[in-house]
Amino acid sequence: GKKARPPIHETPFDNLHLITATPELADLQPKLEAKHKINKLRKLLDGLSSEYERIYLDTPPALNFFTVSALIAADRCLIPFDCDSFSRQALYGLLDEIAELQEDHNELLMVEGIVVNQFQPRAALPQQMIAELLAEGLPVLPTYLMSSVRMRESHEACTPLIYFDPRHKLSQQFVELHDLLEGRG
Repeated sequence: GKKARPPIHETPFDNLHLITATPELADLQPKLEAKHKINKLRKLLDGLSSEYERIYLDTPPALNFFTVSALIAADRCLIPFDCDSFSRQALYGLLDEIAELQEDHNELLMVEGIVVNQFQPRAALPQQMIAELLAEGLPVLPTYLMSSVRMRESHEACTPLIYFDPRHKLSQQFVELHDLLEGRG
């Protein structure tokens, strides 16, 4: 029979609906892995794609079963980069994993770009790291997102930053990033 889909929650914000992770997901992981259910998310999203113009997947930072499921289900991905050596090593590992997934599971997956996150404009190291990534030909997007406590405050208030503090510089950077990505169509 037809499988029940997870609950889709309305939000107070126009055109924003959420499917949230649940604590049970951690218990489900070994079962899903054992049954080779890596394409389950892709099938769910295929079923929802006619109802939504865009579906965004926010994955955990670890490259686990759920992140891999999301990459198999996605058309495009953005990679956050926090301008430190841990983030850099993780970036290379992730790019290798994506290349493998493209070959084995999802040839349509595109890396839309690397998003510089937690950026500190006055520090020398972030500038140097970004320059090196660009020199390696990696697709670093030109909008850099600054570090701000306002982001954590907006999380606390359960309100997207653009509604929480629309005039804040970080909100404006997100708008700029959005417009850049939209412009690519």
